[in-house]
Amino acid sequence: MADRLSQLQDAVNQQAENLCNAIGILFQNAQPAPFPNFDKNSKTPSQNEGGYDHKKMFATLIARNAKDIDVLIDSLPSEESCAELQTNSMRQLEVAGEEAANRLIRDVERGEALLGEISRALADIANANLSINRVTDAAQAQHITI
Repeated sequence: MADRLSQLQDAVNQQAENLCNAIGILFQNAQPAPFPNFDKNSKTPSQNEGGYDHKKMFATLIARNAKDIDVLIDSLPSEESCAELQTNSMRQLEVAGEEAANRLIRDVERGEALLGEISRALADIANANLSINRVTDAAQAQHITI
């Protein structure tokens, strides 16, 4: 995706194309201006012969593209965004990143401790299961302590 300046340039070029085409349509459909006492027999061509309103279409395109240009201009960084503000912002982001890294380290250590406890519990369960399986009759079961 293009950066905002390239998008803005494309939108301005599109607006110039729309305006140029709209002027061409206006010239194409323009009625001749009558001059008094000059060529009274000439007939004026009918306006909008094709039945399609190009003027309305180009007006809509121009208005929509103007709104897009406004949105792109508003999304550009302001002049207030100087190097000092960016440096301060980077420092804040670095501090936040370090805090997040420390939290992650603590969480990993807690997870490893829990994993150790779970492993020991599973080993105890497995040993108890093996002891129970070794018991073959009720007389031997009395001598086993769990």
